[in-house]
Amino acid sequence: MKYPDFTLENELSGVIAGVDEVGRGPLAGPVMSAAVVFTDRNMIIEGINDSKKLTAKSRQILYEKITSVAKFGIGIASVEEINSYNILQATKLSMQRALMNLGLELDYVLVDGNQPPKVKWQVKPIVNGDSLSVSIAAASIIAKVTRDQLMQELHNQHPEYNWHKNKGYGTKEHREAISLYGVTEHHRKSMAVQAMASLT
Repeated sequence: MKYPDFTLENELSGVIAGVDEVGRGPLAGPVMSAAVVFTDRNMIIEGINDSKKLTAKSRQILYEKITSVAKFGIGIASVEEINSYNILQATKLSMQRALMNLGLELDYVLVDGNQPPKVKWQVKPIVNGDSLSVSIAAASIIAKVTRDQLMQELHNQHPEYNWHKNKGYGTKEHREAISLYGVTEHHRKSMAVQAMASLT
């Protein structure tokens, strides 16, 4: 397996952040982004990869390693913001917040995908960036672990939806629970209604 490396970062100079998001597709919960800066690129952490390619246990171990050596920021766009704007604009908002929460002056921002946020720094969108850039992959891990922890907390409030397992995504059991119990304040209204309609 080929792992992400610092090739993209090393082609640029200065302070470089990698940004990624998680939670664009679920029916419930916020969208969350993370921004990561490795100030020492000689500090190699083995196994960093796109969070979707890792087990939950591996993500947790890597999360602890990354956060102990790298600068990072978390950005959240709430369900209310997703409902008010749309998921794309909310995602960009969460990325902007993650970058601001780094508290660093940056030279470049590497963003996974082709829909980068508007920020004051130079931005380089990278399709499949979480498979290429260590900084983006590390951001994907931090965003995923942080959001999963939040969904566990929300599950404790509303256990009937099994958010600790489905993380708010539209699994069959989640959609059936919505049809039985209705939507909560944590559901994205238009997406949840569409999910219920798909059951009929």
